Amino acid sequence: MIELYIDGASAGNPGISGAGIFVKNGNDSLQFSIPLKEMTNHEAEYEALIIGLEKCLPYKNQIVSCKTDSQAVYAAVEKRYIKNKKYAHYLPEMNKLLDEFDLFFIKWIPGKENTVADKLARQAVLNQKKKS
Repeated sequence: MIELYIDGASAGNPGISGAGIFVKNGNDSLQFSIPLKEMTNHEAEYEALIIGLEKCLPYKNQIVSCKTDSQAVYAAVEKRYIKNKKYAHYLPEMNKLLDEFDLFFIKWIPGKENTVADKLARQAVLNQKKKS
């Protein structure tokens, strides 16, 4: 089973943002700290989901278990619907990617259980701040 941990972070709301993606495949793992454009924290969370799904496409024939500390992202994937129209533009890409997977599950976890993805997202923000 593939474990996918995702998180988004913003320095300000909106502000400089980043996505953290942690993919665990048995004893192997991949970590991604992705800089994003200026956006809100919720947008960064949705961006992290999309990027995480893309990073897991090579594993689409395996069970993928996604973990997020964003209740909005969790609800969007579970219902395949985004209630807040401000973020509805993520829905087509999200659903298209979800349809690629044979078995995909998502679970909401508290932030203290999502420390690796959180650190990666914050690092992407920090790296952008250093460049400015």
